[in-house]
Amino acid sequence: MADSKPLVYAGAATAALALAVPYAIKGLRNGGRKPTTHASDIEFGGPPGAFATMLALPGVIFFLYYACGKDFVMKGLDFRSLLNIKPPGLGELVSLRALGICTGWLGFQVLLERVLPGRVVEGVDLGAAGGKPGEKLKYCVNGHKAFWTSVAGLGALFVSGPTGRRCLASLYDDYAALAGASTVISVGLSTWLYSSSFGQGKLLARGGDTGNPVYDFFIGRELNPRITLPTFLAGAVPELDLKEFCELRPGLIGWMALNLGMAAKQFELTGSLSGSMVLVNLMQGIYVWDACFQEQCILSTMDITTDGFGYMLAFGDLAWVPFTYGLQARYLVDHDPGLSDLCLAGVAALGFGGYYVFRSSNSQKDAFRRDPKGASVKHLETLQVQNLQTGRASNLLVSGWWGLARKINYTGDWTMAFSWSMFCGCPFLGDGSMITYFYPIYFAVLLIHRAGRDDHFCSQKYGDGWKEYKKRVPKVFFPYLI
Repeated sequence: MADSKPLVYAGAATAALALAVPYAIKGLRNGGRKPTTHASDIEFGGPPGAFATMLALPGVIFFLYYACGKDFVMKGLDFRSLLNIKPPGLGELVSLRALGICTGWLGFQVLLERVLPGRVVEGVDLGAAGGKPGEKLKYCVNGHKAFWTSVAGLGALFVSGPTGRRCLASLYDDYAALAGASTVISVGLSTWLYSSSFGQGKLLARGGDTGNPVYDFFIGRELNPRITLPTFLAGAVPELDLKEFCELRPGLIGWMALNLGMAAKQFELTGSLSGSMVLVNLMQGIYVWDACFQEQCILSTMDITTDGFGYMLAFGDLAWVPFTYGLQARYLVDHDPGLSDLCLAGVAALGFGGYYVFRSSNSQKDAFRRDPKGASVKHLETLQVQNLQTGRASNLLVSGWWGLARKINYTGDWTMAFSWSMFCGCPFLGDGSMITYFYPIYFAVLLIHRAGRDDHFCSQKYGDGWKEYKKRVPKVFFPYLI
């Protein structure tokens, strides 16, 4: 068994840095200003929970990697077998080559964001977040073009022959080191974000200015951190919005890149692609493309309008998403269950059904937001509520998709996630591994947390109007059930 002492030392050093760095930055840059975050806005159990989460998340990524690798996999529901996992050496988790690949990928995505044509759109009014009333940030929407450009380049490698496929297959070989490099980049970015948030004129997030360095480092202090790039990279919008950029491009498209790398590795080993591998790549690829194509829609989400940009989002975007969401494709390289065509068709139908609910419900809400009197939504019933913060009236949908459940889009989203894991087999029948179901389990917890968070936010925003809305649409996820 490999010596676990280096990992213990590395973990202790990481914990010390996670405590020391934020306090040092605050001491140097705070200038004695008073925090603005209200106690009711604190999440994750406050500073202790934030600190524990920071340390745990990278560990989860590597645990999942070693729990369903080539040499070991947890079969079915045999959780006791996890005790047999051999701890890795630091050499497996740290690599200058991997750091170079991740840095190059980030640079490539920045270049695409800068040079590809796209529409310039405005975000939401910053007045509600404490900025100047009427002020709106501008964004260049070209994420779907970045997606197709990236996939075209990666696809060209796949079909170019053995040499090109070997380059892609190396993503499987260097998987752990790439995850480690992404973690290092996330921590470095988070440190810079926290430090720069103490500059003059920064708009701070409502929930990220508690005065506790560890918590604020984790949640993120600045709402919309931007950097000015050299003139030759000015693009349609001179400043690069770091949070919006990281939300979609390097991690989400990187997830697709890793999936293609896993497909290349399976082809290298077997000379063919299994039905499960093809469908996982196809369905997750559609999901990523959909997010990039609907880029403008994320400008009104809480991630952009409310949350600061700190470790939580930086690590989530750059490391957590590509290295946990793509677990199924990596598992299939070495442990494909060989599902029948009938099983594959059934699982695919479930996944595409979930996508239909997800996309149709979101499109209906987006159409209503753009034009409540539009042909596709003018017949929908609404409930008028008063915004207690602005005094303005708002209309909430209580029919159509949104009359079925308040978070019906989450239901479709989760159904897709569950179908992806089913392509790896069913552990309850002794076929496959429960580890491959980590994503839908985690995603269910995340969506429940988000739903509760939105409920709290809207109850403060609309007061009694929100209570009336919940009477009209009593179910959260599943019509007539939950």
